[in-house]
Amino acid sequence: MASPHDLDINRRDVILAGAATAVASSLPGGTAAAPAPLLAGSGPNHATVSLTVNGVIRELEVDTRTTLLDLLRENLHLTGTKKGCDHGQCGACTVIVDGRRINSCLSLALMHEHQSVTTIEGLGSPDQLHPMQAAFVEHDGYQCGYCTPGQICSAVAVIAEVKADIPSHVTEDLTAPIDLSEAEIRERMSGNICRCGAYSNIVEAIVEVAGRRA
Repeated sequence: MASPHDLDINRRDVILAGAATAVASSLPGGTAAAPAPLLAGSGPNHATVSLTVNGVIRELEVDTRTTLLDLLRENLHLTGTKKGCDHGQCGACTVIVDGRRINSCLSLALMHEHQSVTTIEGLGSPDQLHPMQAAFVEHDGYQCGYCTPGQICSAVAVIAEVKADIPSHVTEDLTAPIDLSEAEIRERMSGNICRCGAYSNIVEAIVEVAGRRA
């Protein structure tokens, strides 16, 4: 009887043999698997999506795996929305969809068929800043500026949430109008990370804009 040391077997051979066995056992009668049907579009895994971006209806053919973030940056060249962690943890990619803020890196473009998307480019322009953009400039609510577009989109949505009486984790009285305190602002903006540490200035900017609209 041959000893284990006499067998010419390596790890790669074992893996290949296991994979071949698994494939063979999954095909009854040894027949080949039928190819998956193609989705709409010019090729495999492509489809057409129609959505409104900054007030303009856009219809694009995209890979079905395309995130909303990549559609905005790569297909529409709206590079104000930033790709930070790409894991939904930093908030740099925050945009507003149908009035609600989302992390666009975690959302597939096809999920937003016929929805309205607002990016930092849709809030204001260099010649006519949105009040929140102007407040960030006035209060120096940024340093490197990379997270600023997401911070501003999130801040605009925060004020809308408070106006709609949507509570947060730190809201004390759910039956009374929400007071946009510093604690409320910090809690609601906690998903937007500023690696430069401009948090106190960001809070001041939001307080100013909220006071104007109160």
